[in-house]
Parts: sequence; structure tokens; C-alpha cells
Amino acid sequence: MPELPEVEAARRMIDSALTGRVLTEAVARPDDIVFEGVPPEATMARLTGQTVRGTGRRGKFMWLELDEGVLFLHLGMTGAILDLTPGRERNVNYYRVRAEAVPGEEPRFLKLELRADDRRIAFVDGRRLGRIWSAETPEACHRFSALGPDAHLDLPDAATWAGMLGRRKAPIKALLLDQKFLAGIGNYLADEVLLVARVRPDRAAASLSAAEAEALRVAIRDVVGHAVAVDADYEKFPPEWLFHVRWGGGKGADLWQGHELRRDTVGGRTTAWVPDLQK
Repeated sequence: MPELPEVEAARRMIDSALTGRVLTEAVARPDDIVFEGVPPEATMARLTGQTVRGTGRRGKFMWLELDEGVLFLHLGMTGAILDLTPGRERNVNYYRVRAEAVPGEEPRFLKLELRADDRRIAFVDGRRLGRIWSAETPEACHRFSALGPDAHLDLPDAATWAGMLGRRKAPIKALLLDQKFLAGIGNYLADEVLLVARVRPDRAAASLSAAEAEALRVAIRDVVGHAVAVDADYEKFPPEWLFHVRWGGGKGADLWQGHELRRDTVGGRTTAWVPDLQK
């Protein structure tokens, strides 16, 4: 599932292609699930002729700021943003990407394409788990308002963070996945930061000492920050990251740097961790 870095890379792609430009055409394919019942004709009519004033993101939600209102894009499990502009076709190089920008071809599973003269941005989603919807402002959207602080842009300071953890008895892995607690962290990022911080994923959040809580906060800052800095290109993630060996469930790698690598279920999700190091 695209997590904060992948969504931020997609937002930057949209921003580079469309901000400051008038949407000369919008192409929406019929999909009652992705568009939540809004007819494609209504979507196209609402978007065509509007200027993209900017873009924004909190956690895994991103949006386009228009002359009138905002357009939210949520990639879900398998959604992707493609730049189809002739001569600059590209996609975010995240792990197991299921969609690629191919010159001269309409991508499979197209849901929405936004055109501003020669600039073209597409939203594709093969499993239809993404969502596209409109709101007057980000703050007027109840889904946006329910999100916690952004794990990259608004990471709490040390004292605030310690207080947030101290009030919660849930396993720390499950808490990190709770978008109402901290927005943007998904399964691979949670496992990565917990290993860097040397914290067991099933520890109760409130059981972390002040030093452990700070180690986790710094790990979030550094891991998320690096992934964002390389535009979520997994081939540029540090070779020592758990990311490179965590996949595959019970059939994945057995070791991480010579230590046993276990896969358990924590918070309802498969969790890769290193018992020798995470206490």
C-alpha cells in the first residue's frame, strides 16, 4: 500500500505538472466505487476550466486546490499517479508498482485523467480501493479532519510525543498504524522505525520509557524523511533497511544482518521484526 513517502512523491508529480495551469480537459471513467457514486459527467464538468492553485497532503491523503473547492485523491492499496505528459512520462518507483507510464498509451485501469494543455496526469487503480472526492476545503472534509498530525510535516516535539504514547495501552505497532494518532505511517514504515528504535512491535505504547519514546520519534523523523527525500524510490533506500528483506510473509528472508527475522501478526497486520534487537 502506498504510504506517506509514495503519496508525497505523487503529490510532487501532480504539483510539477499542473499547479498554475488551467484544466483544459478532465476524463473520468465510470466507477461508482472509486468516485463514491458521483457520475463521471459531473466530475468532468466540475473540473474542466478550473485552475489548479496548488496541492496539499496530510498522511496518505492528497488534494488539488482549485478555483472552487478541492479535489481529494486517496491511492488506497493499489492506486497510482502517472505523468503522461509527452516526453516526460514517469511514475513513482515504489515497490511492486502495478502501473507504468508508457509513451502514447492509455494506462490500464484509468479512473481520472487531468489535462492542462500538453500536461497530463492520470489516476489509475486496478483493484478499485482508491477514492476520489470533492470538498469545499480540506478542513470541511470529515475524513481529513479525523487525521492525526502528519508524520513528516507535523511530527510532535519530544514532550508532546511522550505524552501521546503515555496515554495509550495499545501495541505500539498498532498505534503507529492508526491514522487518527499519526497520519502517514503504514506497515513497512512502522516495522522500519520500530527496528531502528529497537522497540518490540507488541509492546504497549505506554510502557516505553522516555528514552525509548524519543528514539522512536527520531526514527520516524529520519526514516520517513529519507524516503521522502528520494521520492519513495525503493531502490534508493539504504541497503541496511529491513524493507529489502521484510516481504514474502513466511517465505521471505529468515535473517536480517545475521539476526533471526520473525513475522508475527500485530495489530492485525503481518509484522517483520528482529527479536535479538527489539526489546
